[in-house]
Amino acid sequence: MRDLKQLVKAYDVRGVVPDQWDENLSRAFGAAFVQVTGATAIVVGHDMRPSSPSLSRAFAEGAAARGADVTEIGLCSTDQLYYASGKLDLPGAMFTASHNPAQYNGIKLCRKGAAPVGENTGLADIRELVQSWINEDDTVDVPSVDVKPGVLTQQDTLRGYADHLLGLVDLTSIRPLKVVVDAGNGMGGHTVPTVFAGLPLDVVPMYFELDGTFPNHEANPLDPKNLVDLQAKVKEVGADIGLAFDGDADRCFVIDERGEPVSPSAITALVAVRELARARANGEPNATIIHNLITSWTVPEVVAEHGGKAVRTRVGHSFIKQEMAETDAIFGGEHSAHYYFRDFWRADTGMLAALHVLAALGGQERTLSALTAEYDRYAASGEINSEVADQAAKTAEVRAAYGSLEGVKVDELDGLTIAGADWWFNLRASNTEPLLRLNVEAKDSAKMAELRDAVLAIVRA
Repeated sequence: MRDLKQLVKAYDVRGVVPDQWDENLSRAFGAAFVQVTGATAIVVGHDMRPSSPSLSRAFAEGAAARGADVTEIGLCSTDQLYYASGKLDLPGAMFTASHNPAQYNGIKLCRKGAAPVGENTGLADIRELVQSWINEDDTVDVPSVDVKPGVLTQQDTLRGYADHLLGLVDLTSIRPLKVVVDAGNGMGGHTVPTVFAGLPLDVVPMYFELDGTFPNHEANPLDPKNLVDLQAKVKEVGADIGLAFDGDADRCFVIDERGEPVSPSAITALVAVRELARARANGEPNATIIHNLITSWTVPEVVAEHGGKAVRTRVGHSFIKQEMAETDAIFGGEHSAHYYFRDFWRADTGMLAALHVLAALGGQERTLSALTAEYDRYAASGEINSEVADQAAKTAEVRAAYGSLEGVKVDELDGLTIAGADWWFNLRASNTEPLLRLNVEAKDSAKMAELRDAVLAIVRA
């Protein structure tokens, strides 16, 4: 019998189609989602992967069989699904495997108002219920229930999504900008033309054709090799900025006019300044900004300098969203280029972050590299993965080597973080793979490299 713990992760459902799951199992997830949440109506959308339409429809059928009315919004980005969940006030399901290769697919689930569904907020219950419906021969037998079946209807939410975002950022008076956008054959090719239409932008499109086989490069901008084409095009056409979206277009990476990546920490700081200014103008001084523990020290420094309160959290969207709800934070950012906005139901939207960057750039005359230089104060290693058989033992070795040094601070909010006067590093174990993830930051490149190499020597010994 198949074990759904291999398919249902901490924050979503994700696996290979049809080896790990198919339409029958998707139908069961639809039924279980309705049963666990008690929803009487839901909204469902999907990305451009070849398996997405049939998996999405099967989920909708399973939900309807449990009595829920289903609004199908069809092709959409993940943040467009969050918009629909928030605007319609319905629980939602987005069929996507984000940046994973073509053979993968998955489901991101939320309650009404785009509130996250993770392992501790319903996903484990859904998994266990579906598991109980799987027979020894791996067939799926969903018990029938005596309810009136729900109705499936279709609705287009793209224009409403675009209008909502454009109502949060004023781009009407910016100077004209040349913008190269790499959609990676993902859902950015669906959303960008509508959101950017009518703005003073000369858009140079790259890989806008929706193609879930990803013929040009993986739709994962976190991997530097997938930014090479965009970096070259920005320099070739003399663009002011480059934007790269991942497969489901909920993350956005930024390239400056030199073809150099702008760190997500710098983007977090830039957007935080803008959101804090907007909050002050609306009579909300000292607003809260969320950042995860791997973002640069620059972020809390900038937040404090602009009168805000910075709150540090664990890595992961469920932790960010929970902290945002508890603190009423106006904005949150992660090192992985997920950006969260209170005015977007506390959900993550790379598109709204991109609009903020365009507004900031177009509202003054400096280049993007000059604009973001003040938000780039330290040298960072980026995330470095090491395959390790015993993650706990290696982490303990690193703690023993650095935790007793004079003047250092040690915390275990998420993995192991050790900080000195002008440096810090974090070592975290992957939830799904035998990996340790290292992030290092220091006052200068030499110190960062020295510390990075010394910690890696222990981890990889």
